[in-house]
Amino acid sequence: MNARRLAQRLRAGLRGWGGVSAMAVVCALALALVLLLPRTQPSGAAAAGAGQGLAHGLQAKADQKCTNGKLPQDQSLSPSGTSATQKNVDAIKSRGRLVVGVDTNSYRWGYLNPNNADGALEGFDIDLAHRIARDLLGDPDKVTFKAIPTSRRIDAINDGEVDMVVRTMTITCDRLGQVDFSAPYFKTGQQVLAPKNSTITGYNATLAGKKVCSAATSTALDNLKADKGHKIPASTDIGTVVPNQLDCLVKLQLGEVDAVVTDGALAASQAAQDPTVELKGGLFTDEYYGVAMKRGYEDLVRQVNRTLADYIKDGGWADSYRTWLHPTMDQDGKKSPSATPPEANYR
Repeated sequence: MNARRLAQRLRAGLRGWGGVSAMAVVCALALALVLLLPRTQPSGAAAAGAGQGLAHGLQAKADQKCTNGKLPQDQSLSPSGTSATQKNVDAIKSRGRLVVGVDTNSYRWGYLNPNNADGALEGFDIDLAHRIARDLLGDPDKVTFKAIPTSRRIDAINDGEVDMVVRTMTITCDRLGQVDFSAPYFKTGQQVLAPKNSTITGYNATLAGKKVCSAATSTALDNLKADKGHKIPASTDIGTVVPNQLDCLVKLQLGEVDAVVTDGALAASQAAQDPTVELKGGLFTDEYYGVAMKRGYEDLVRQVNRTLADYIKDGGWADSYRTWLHPTMDQDGKKSPSATPPEANYR
């Protein structure tokens, strides 16, 4: 890329809220948050399997059934059930704070708004974390947020860095072997993001010879690996893999890649940040987000599922959707399928 073209792409990217300059501010703030927030460890950090690395094999797609014959989003525990112990919930209550792994640079999901003077995190996932803290500890502000990159979500749980992760995390069969999930709280799917003037039209043959970016350990990367030479051309370059999905947007703005594959809900927010890019084609998978917790923490899973059921019933979920996601997901007067919370089917 010559200097003139690079300058044009940079100027175009800066017009959006999330242009390169704004993203640099956000990423710097996110790093500061990681360094400043306390590394509070929940009880049971020495449980078997703590500190083990992530499995790097292909994860099962969200529309495939797990070995027990059920869909991954239908594997969680009923909130009305009882657990053999309440020690994990009691440990958090004794500590007096909930420690939650979140994203700090996903616009409208979990981000540090540079225009917010008090530096508080905002977004759909952040609202949910506050509600879980309110129901568990009686105060929505008794929560410590810890910035966790996409590639470390499971490690952060199993290493005892956080009590749970609320970070646009898709429930999959493979991940269910590493952590436990709540019932699903959001439905979306994978989608392609590319410049408006690109010849790319979606997750199809137009990706031939194109460089595509995705995040490490993401379902987007799993799909790209599985579909290369099948649903997408063998000539598609899927070698650009980054720790955080937002890094892909920056690479797209700089002209280092031709397209990004990520969750459609995240891609819609990124398109809102930068008016020079847009969603290409429709969703090509079904993805369900869940709150991730350490395996075997049944009392905590049931507690979170009670919160989710109440959050949806009393309108809190809908209020949060209208505040954060309606502006980017409900377009041209059409209501997005994601505007309705997914139904919980417990195991």
